[in-house]
Amino acid sequence: MERKNLVSNIRREALARVEEAARSVEDFNTVIDMWNHLDENRERKERYHEVQRSENGLVLNYAAERSRVSYYPDGTQKHIYSDGMIFPTPFPHPSWREVMRGDFLSFIFDNAEEMWQLIEDCDIALPVKTLSKKQADVLFLSAVRHCTPQHIACYHDKTDRAVRKLYSAALKSIRNKIAPIIREQMESEHPQMTINKRKFIEWYYKNR
Repeated sequence: MERKNLVSNIRREALARVEEAARSVEDFNTVIDMWNHLDENRERKERYHEVQRSENGLVLNYAAERSRVSYYPDGTQKHIYSDGMIFPTPFPHPSWREVMRGDFLSFIFDNAEEMWQLIEDCDIALPVKTLSKKQADVLFLSAVRHCTPQHIACYHDKTDRAVRKLYSAALKSIRNKIAPIIREQMESEHPQMTINKRKFIEWYYKNR
């Protein structure tokens, strides 16, 4: 164990010396390669403790077009199949592919009441969480499922005008809650301040 720690310390010190001595583009590329090698080793060790499918997935030669003819390097023809011919149509969907890879978050929170869990910025996630059920449903179908107001109106047995009104009310509620927070971040030069947030603040106080 002591020998292993000694080797690790020596390699860390060698990397630090290479970084400090780097002057040319080739030197910096060497440093980047060394860091990439360390990251690959770290990720490989982390994968030992994770339950997931291999990144090198099984090649099924599955595509939407069967008429397109392609070949392997050895000259054998690839068999291309249309949707539903071998696998049911939902299987090629991105959400199913994520589940097969072991990524269940998008699948679990794929509904109006839990969609706030998928938002990385907590300043935006909390206002979305506090929306009413009707506003959350309309926002989910519009922003996540990309449904038109006409489609949402048919789904909820409402008029498209009522749907647009709910959608506008949801956006207004979110904007009114996050605007003071972003304004405070801007004044305090918070590290989470981004260009998009600055543009939003300019637009918000100009059009309110």
